Amino acid sequence: MGFQIYRAKETELIDGCLRQNRQAQQSLYQHYAGKMYALCCRYVKDRMEAEDVLVMSFTKIFERIGQYKGDGSFEGWIRRVVVNESLTYLRKHKNMYLETDIEEAAYEPDYQRLENELEVSDLMKLIASLPVGYRTVFNMYAIDGYNHKEIAEQLGISENTSKSQLSRARTLLQKRLTEIENETVRKTN
Repeated sequence: MGFQIYRAKETELIDGCLRQNRQAQQSLYQHYAGKMYALCCRYVKDRMEAEDVLVMSFTKIFERIGQYKGDGSFEGWIRRVVVNESLTYLRKHKNMYLETDIEEAAYEPDYQRLENELEVSDLMKLIASLPVGYRTVFNMYAIDGYNHKEIAEQLGISENTSKSQLSRARTLLQKRLTEIENETVRKTN
């Protein structure tokens, strides 16, 4: 019953946005802005720039809402628009380049211990600290569910480059997790 009410409300908001009703647009923005801002921040480090991307994303959402045909979730459609806008921003303003040097991690960290001590916010900070190319591919693949072919098409790179960037991102995250683990062990001893 709750899902049907939500779905009816969502349909009502979409219809209102199609008619360019300001209240419907404001309601839609208020409902999704928080989640979509967090999504922008995963791609665009600077908070003010992420806000700009969010505003541009919602501008496109309102302009193109007629393109949503009801296939799949509406939130998923919005997420795609926001990810695409974030990638466009990175291409235009950050001259996204793909990094190639990285030290290999010496060993795998103790994930069980880290799981008990790290919060989600700590992990998101680690991801945010990755170089822009690694971070972008990691976010697209590991968090947003894109496959390597889609990533390659979106970023204008080869699938192998996407796979390489993901591998390097994971290696760098593993290295940083190992450093955190070692620091935690030193503090407890």
